Amino acid sequence: MSSACVTADGAAWLASAGTYPRSTLALWDERPDAPVVLPCGSVFDVVSAPAVFGRLMLDRLWDEGPGSGPVAAFRGRTLLFTAPGTAQRLPSLLRWEEYDRKGAIPPLLCHGTGDAVTVPAVLDSASPTSSGTRWLVAPDTRLPWLPGPEILLWAAVRAARATVRISIFPPQDQDAKVYDVSRRR
Repeated sequence: MSSACVTADGAAWLASAGTYPRSTLALWDERPDAPVVLPCGSVFDVVSAPAVFGRLMLDRLWDEGPGSGPVAAFRGRTLLFTAPGTAQRLPSLLRWEEYDRKGAIPPLLCHGTGDAVTVPAVLDSASPTSSGTRWLVAPDTRLPWLPGPEILLWAAVRAARATVRISIFPPQDQDAKVYDVSRRR
């Protein structure tokens, strides 16, 4: 995985999502520890997953797949930066795959056009800031590769399969009466 250090090119890419990129860069020059709220939809979309499931998705992307774009942690969620349009397309792919009906994939919040997200500060920090944000995979180029909806679907399905516990015992009937047969004579 990439480091958690945002480069100057990575900061420029992030700032390009905002209405006033030069103002955002100036803020980061003055306060590199300041998180910023940026709009989604034109430069990137963000898929927000519960922290543990998001880390499982990230592990699948790096261990078995093509890697990921930038990824942040924010208040108990993992924010996966994705290609624009992913937020609109991913929910219908999940419904088509029927994983969301089975409860195997927890609710993924998809942020696209019209939404905004808090991105961590550009300052290199291994621990979360006071806002609870930090980079897991920091942007390090002006044109980072961003996964699309199909790749995120693949990662979510793989992560869901990794969390399934397989048992040789049938599921218990919650209304069944249980008898202790070990004391039979």
